[in-house]
Amino acid sequence: MKEPDVITTDQLISEVIECAKRIRRQLGPGFLEKVYKNAMVVELRKLKLNFETEKLIQVLYDGIVVGEYRTDIIVEGKLILELKATQDLSIANEVQLVNYLTSTGIDDGLLINFGSDKLQFKRKYRIYRKL
Repeated sequence: MKEPDVITTDQLISEVIECAKRIRRQLGPGFLEKVYKNAMVVELRKLKLNFETEKLIQVLYDGIVVGEYRTDIIVEGKLILELKATQDLSIANEVQLVNYLTSTGIDDGLLINFGSDKLQFKRKYRIYRKL
């Protein structure tokens, strides 16, 4: 792996997905979201990546705070991880992540669901990108 200060977002996402796969193999489905988040923190520490958990995000309207949220994990200041432990991902889960991206100015997010029959990933962007 490259040094964290030069790792690209795509490389970072690949590393995080590998972490999620290791977590899922060891824990399986069925735990609360917090358990998977704690396991992800362990994995990110092993990789010596910089991250923040439960970072407060303020939503501003005309310069006034009108709402606050907490992100699950922000990795290297450029990737928001939103972890779920549900039967399936919903549009509301995706919208939540895009709102976090919009409020922080971070361009990339990864939605990870540990609770479904198969591990689910969905990459989201702050600004719409044609692939």
